[in-house]
Amino acid sequence: MRHCLTLDLKPDPENIFAYEQWHRPDKIKKEIPEGIRAVGIQEMEIYRWEHRLFLIVDTEDDFDWDKQMKKLAGLPGQQEWEILMDAYQQKLTKGKDKWMKMHAIFTLTNCT
Repeated sequence: MRHCLTLDLKPDPENIFAYEQWHRPDKIKKEIPEGIRAVGIQEMEIYRWEHRLFLIVDTEDDFDWDKQMKKLAGLPGQQEWEILMDAYQQKLTKGKDKWMKMHAIFTLTNCT
């Protein structure tokens, strides 16, 4: 199953640069990808356009997003990571969630 989410960074070039630096393979703490994999996420990618982020998450079809995100939050290093990332991110809505789920509207494989 593919999950797509979006989020904005604070629109400052230095902020955006720092956020990207934290996501470099040689900079990210090993507990972060380990925890992501431990909850059943098979692949995760983040893309950026200006200060808008697009997150793609691939999981098994029976993946329970809310349950697994709650589990992820309790794993080592994850809460500290979220606190660190909060300094760079901004919510799109006034709700509690930062990353907003997107809904698929087109798939090429569904076209004949």
